[in-house]
Amino acid sequence: MQDFIKINKDDNVAVALKPIAKGTTLNVAGIDVTTVEDIPQGHKFVIKAIKNGDPVIKYGFRIGFAQADIPVGAWVHTHNLKTGLGELLEYTYEPEGHKDVEPTEPAYFDGYMRENGKVGVRNEVWIVPTVGCVNSIARAIEATARANKPEGVDEVVAFTHPYGCSQTTEDQENTRKILADLINHPNAGAVLVLKDYIGEVNPDRVKFLQVQDVENEQEEAEKLMNELMAYAATFKREKVNAKELIIGMKCGGSDGLSGITANPTVGLFSDMLVSKGGTTILTEVPEMFGAETILMNRCANKELFEKTVHLINDFKEYFIKNGQEIYENPSPGNKDGGITTLEDKSLGCTQKSGSSLVKGVLAYAEPVNTKGLNLLSAPGNDLVAATACAASGAQMVLFTTGRGTPFASPVPTVKIATNSRLAGNKGNWIDFNAGRIVTDDLPLEDAAKELFQLVLDVASGKKVKAEIAGFHDLAIFKQGVTL
Repeated sequence: MQDFIKINKDDNVAVALKPIAKGTTLNVAGIDVTTVEDIPQGHKFVIKAIKNGDPVIKYGFRIGFAQADIPVGAWVHTHNLKTGLGELLEYTYEPEGHKDVEPTEPAYFDGYMRENGKVGVRNEVWIVPTVGCVNSIARAIEATARANKPEGVDEVVAFTHPYGCSQTTEDQENTRKILADLINHPNAGAVLVLKDYIGEVNPDRVKFLQVQDVENEQEEAEKLMNELMAYAATFKREKVNAKELIIGMKCGGSDGLSGITANPTVGLFSDMLVSKGGTTILTEVPEMFGAETILMNRCANKELFEKTVHLINDFKEYFIKNGQEIYENPSPGNKDGGITTLEDKSLGCTQKSGSSLVKGVLAYAEPVNTKGLNLLSAPGNDLVAATACAASGAQMVLFTTGRGTPFASPVPTVKIATNSRLAGNKGNWIDFNAGRIVTDDLPLEDAAKELFQLVLDVASGKKVKAEIAGFHDLAIFKQGVTL
């Protein structure tokens, strides 16, 4: 196991891969560096003297400016480093030198082909209330249906939420779009919708129950659920090309190893899936701030570049409108793990995008319509962003974390640990340990291949830890007034 890593040849800091004691001498690119204070795991230390006001370079990019002279071997963190980001910026499209990944041999999984041509990785029956006031009824219907679930139906899930009533304008529309997307999601073999919903549906697959209009909603629901479960049970797994996979990519509780282990592993996975004709979705726009030009210059054309500029600036305007600091990030937990500025966090976060070209830019709740890497408008909140990925069509979400979280989303959520300590302590949460890249010297490419196979296995029916625990979460982006 190495003591440290210098990520890019142009960096003037290195990152401790394990705690490094004061007075330790390290050979960094042929130069001896002696630490002048203790360096926690995941944190940065200076390998070339930095003067007050000079840029601090990590990942080959500026992550902020020094707030004092920082000698070689010193710890770099919030006490001596400050963000260099501004607010609304002007951007220039500079795509030179960027090309898409080369096609590779196809891969396959066992999935569910739906009548509309979409593919699911689960065959569940979902209960979707369109208003929060019927949540208790939805949960009661779920409990009864689970007791009568036929063979061939993976699970019965009620996606409760507090919205639908007392919302205005954009909030109400967000709720409608997210629920409509879920009603049409291919992981659901059939869906019961509580209250009215306007839209074209297959009446065998989607049924409606206006609970106020029937004398006994539980009896009526049981009849409808039995019909829906019988319909869903007619679907069987069959061999499907991995080009039909749509995978969301999200991180949360990041630490100083996120951009070194788990996120680059997901990035290589993304390139692998895109090379096979598949689709990935990168979201959490506020955690692109500071690294957005990397994504902008990888846009496949000028139109996508302009859409990405709007994606970034619209979210900054949202912060400003609500009187919030655009760069009030990273979180206390991120800082404890070694992340100092938003540039530092964003450059690590965007590692999940790999190197392929951006082929689509999506508004919140907009379904994917272009294969390849897509950028999706959603906040950094774990539940909201993961739900947004699912609503846009992701059959699965990859979630990297340095501090751990038990949450789930409407689709299988694969938890990827950035460090082996977390993977060891929370084996009931974590599905994949990318920390082995540090502790076991596992090559990054091998980790990505393992992750790719895990995704195929999960797509073919292997349950992730959150599913085993029975977790299914839904969160909708709320921005406006509640009446």
